[in-house]
Amino acid sequence: MTHIDTAADLIGHDPAFLNVLDAARVVAVTDVSVLVLGESGSGKELLARYLHQHSRRAHAPFVAINCAAIPEALAESELFGHAKGAYTGADKSNPGRIRAADGGTLFLDEIGELPLALQAKLLRFLESGECQALGERVPHKVNVRVIAATNRELYSMVQQQRFRADLYYRLYVVPLHLPALRERSCDVPALARHLLHVTATHYGLAAPRLTACALRALQAYAWPGNVRELRNVCERLVVFAHGQEVTVDRLPLEVRAPTHTPQTTVGLNLTDTEKQLILQALERTGGNRSRAARLLGITRDTLLYRLKKYALVNA
Repeated sequence: MTHIDTAADLIGHDPAFLNVLDAARVVAVTDVSVLVLGESGSGKELLARYLHQHSRRAHAPFVAINCAAIPEALAESELFGHAKGAYTGADKSNPGRIRAADGGTLFLDEIGELPLALQAKLLRFLESGECQALGERVPHKVNVRVIAATNRELYSMVQQQRFRADLYYRLYVVPLHLPALRERSCDVPALARHLLHVTATHYGLAAPRLTACALRALQAYAWPGNVRELRNVCERLVVFAHGQEVTVDRLPLEVRAPTHTPQTTVGLNLTDTEKQLILQALERTGGNRSRAARLLGITRDTLLYRLKKYALVNA
């Protein structure tokens, strides 16, 4: 399957979706922790890469870890590394994925699947910045920006004692909620054309052409698998209908018989997010505006302008 992994593939004109991108650009210049929320297949890793590429860490590694895909027995070693001989079968040392992200961004996908015991060690790392490998006595100082993502209701998991409350609040500094594709159906035509072009280029084929009726059918479908499902459909069309016109009858059966009812979503308020970040920076620096500006990655004059703009002059 064609793997699309560049932030440029975050395409859309839906207001709620654009609000998320605007908020992402604001927080990208800081090192604040971000929790990306959204259904499976909605593009959470793409948004994490977008944050990384718009940050001061863009030149450094972006390391993605799917917490749900790591066997529990190997999770600690995979994340934190191990020394040679730390356990049976450890015939060579492994620095771990966290240290591999030093200087850059660490993306913890499906954070809700991380075992409770490992959540405690992750929290210690987030608090101290020190990563201690299995079998090593001395921890390593690691400088990373952490972005986590989940399609689970983490707060409910906290109440059920299936996720640590202290880790939840450590990660839940700036939440960014990606709307499901059915909630921004106006973006489906542009996304479909883009994905057809990218996939056709990948395979060295001519992209299919969607008729107006086919585009309407794609737009009316509920897309339970979100952008990932749309990508799969586009890949199938490229393989079987490259260079041809695609009518409704050539679409998958489930797309031809939609049961979609358009929904709306409440977008993230960019102004409120920016105000909260400014207040947090001032709190962390004891009200020192010059240091707060440096923490936010903006000039002192820009900070003063925004303090006046948001009536925070007494902050």
